[in-house]
Order: sequence, then C-alpha cells, then structure tokens
Amino acid sequence: MEGLDALKISEDKKQYIIHLLNPVLEEMVADCIHKMPKDPVPFMLDWLEQKKVMEEDKLLSPEEKERLAQENKALSESVSKVKSQVQEAAKMAADDPAEEEDEEEEDDVDDEPPPDFEKPQGNRARQSVSAEAYGDWNAKKAFVPPVIAKSDEQKERLKNCLIKSFLFANLETNDLGIVIGAMKEVNTNPGDRPINQGDNGDFLFVIESGKLECLIKKDGAEICVKTCEAGDVFGELALLYNCPRAASVESKETCVLWQLDRDTFNHIVKEAAQKKRQRYDTFLAKVPLLASMDAYERSQLADALKVESYTSGATIVTEGEVGSKFYIIEEGACKATKAGTEVMSYAAGDYFGELALINNKPRAATVTATGDAKLLSVDSRSFKRLFNINDLMAKTNRYN
Repeated sequence: MEGLDALKISEDKKQYIIHLLNPVLEEMVADCIHKMPKDPVPFMLDWLEQKKVMEEDKLLSPEEKERLAQENKALSESVSKVKSQVQEAAKMAADDPAEEEDEEEEDDVDDEPPPDFEKPQGNRARQSVSAEAYGDWNAKKAFVPPVIAKSDEQKERLKNCLIKSFLFANLETNDLGIVIGAMKEVNTNPGDRPINQGDNGDFLFVIESGKLECLIKKDGAEICVKTCEAGDVFGELALLYNCPRAASVESKETCVLWQLDRDTFNHIVKEAAQKKRQRYDTFLAKVPLLASMDAYERSQLADALKVESYTSGATIVTEGEVGSKFYIIEEGACKATKAGTEVMSYAAGDYFGELALINNKPRAATVTATGDAKLLSVDSRSFKRLFNINDLMAKTNRYN
C-alpha cells in the first residue's frame, strides 16, 4: 500500500495494518456502503460486535455448540414456565378477591418469580450468541467501594496529590471522595518494584513523592523508557485495557505511593478516562506536529490535556512573560503579535507556546483569541516528557 510508505511508523505496524486491520475495515465499509444506514456509527459498532461473536463461535467444537444449544433451550423453557406461573397467579387473584389477607400474603410469596428475574442485564462484553443467557441473568452487581481508614492529614495529602493527576483532576467531588476513601498508602524503598512486566494488574498507583523508572525488557535487557515523578500515575493501562503489565516499575528512591483497586477504578474513573482519550485521539492524529506519534503516545498526551476556553480578544500568553504551558487550538482562531505587529495567525490544529518551554526563555510573542476559542494546554513537565524536543527544535524560528 503506497499510502503507508509516507507514514512515519515502524514496519511491524505497517504489516499489522495490511494483514489484520485493513481486511476488517474493508469488509465493514463494504457492508456499510451496501446497506447505507442513516447513522453509520451504530451500524459499524453492531457490525463489529457481530463479527466478534461469529469469530468466537467458530472456536467452539460441534459438541460444545450442541451442549450450549440444549442448555439454552432448557433455560428458555424454565423462563416460560415461570412466566406462566406468574400469569396464572395473577388470574387467580383477580378471580377470588375475597381470600383472607394472610392467605393473599402467603400466595404472593409462593407465586413470585425468582429474585433475579426482574434484574436488568449487565453491560459485560458479549461472549457468544450461545452464551448470552448465562451468569445470573447477566445482572450487574452493586458496587460497594472499599473504605480504608485515614487520618485527616493523609486525606489532605492524597487530595492534593490527586488533583495534579490527569485521571482524577476532573472527577466530581463525590467521586473524588470515594476514590480517596478507597486508596491505600504504600511506601517503597530504592530497588522495590510495585509492579512487574507481564503480571496481571489489579491496581494502579499515584505517586505522592519520589521517583520511579519504567523498565521494558528488550533483547534480553531492561531499558528505561520513562521516569515517573510526583503526580504521575502508573499501572493504569492494565486496568483500562484488561491486559498484562506492559512494563516493570522500580523505585529509584524512597517513595510514597497511593494504590487504587481495579473495581473502584472501573466504576469511578475508567469511563471518564476512556471518553477523554477517545474524544481527543482522532483530533490529535490530525495535528501535523503529532504525525510521528503512535496511538499509545497520543493517548498519553490526551491524558495530560487541559481544556481552556477564551472569548474574542482575550490574551492567552504575553510577550516577555515566563512560559509554563504549550497550547494546541481545538476550536477557533488566534493571532501572535510582537511589539503590536501581527506575525502569525493560528487555526484549529495549530499550536504555540513551545519556544519558551524548549529554550527556557520568556514568551517570544503575545497570543490573543480572534474569536471564541477552545484550547488544549499541556504543562511544562508533561510537555518535556511527552514531546520529541528534536522535532520541535526545527520549528523554533517561526517568529523570526
């Protein structure tokens, strides 16, 4: 595929696109074009779900399919029987209203359907058409968050730590309180490894203090791919995507960590985090500056983004001031001026503010909104951790 040659991605990713991703997308798009649904998004979601079910059903042996079919048939007959009993009981009650009160109460108990009969089905991932009826009627269990006793001083420390983290900064007050109650303080010494590559993940950590290194095994040796500091989160990928640990994390000094369990994360934090990543991934992929980033790197950037809104004429950065943020324009337009003279204009997808962060110098220009604008900002520490500074250095003469 000629179009892939222009992409700055590794050869294994190109092969993944050619042999795994494209065949599925081509089949789905062809079906969508053939049926022309009014809203293609729900159609494609259903199509992918059906595709998954069909592939999983292919893995079942004829004996397993027959067994599941018989069990489903028996289960359907049982449900029909219960419904008939309920209807018969209702009819008898209507025909004989003069029964004694205590007898009516006793009949109510005898004739009611099983306790789980009316429970709504849960939202668990679909496993197979044949298996849909199993698992306590697919009922979603009530979530009861753990509460770990903490002093007021610990709660305050933890709150100050969480509001610095991308995963927790935008939680509602009540949800933040639940998370604080569920978290457990963990102290580590140099050389300790809170998580190890390949292990199953049942919790994540937020760093209150100290430094840790993320290590990945490559060619028989471990290499450091990232340094985590106060306010950072690690271990969240295993919870977000239900996969083994992607790296080991080792303390380089004495650290204070806060551990959050999988259930609390899934019920309180996961949905908001996934929605944010999904919302910005498509947008970020279209920003020319980020063309060399892969999906994982964009997801890390999406986590660090803060939304800032400005009205027409509002000043975003001022020439000569110390810079602490990098900006990408999501909506609207802005202009840069030096000594009152316009030197550049910006539209959606453009960026500014990198010069002061790269060179540790004051702002080179003043930037104002030329209409109502929505910007995505990244703080200085996240900017230096997530961006390829060498790529940006080639563009540092934009205002000269």
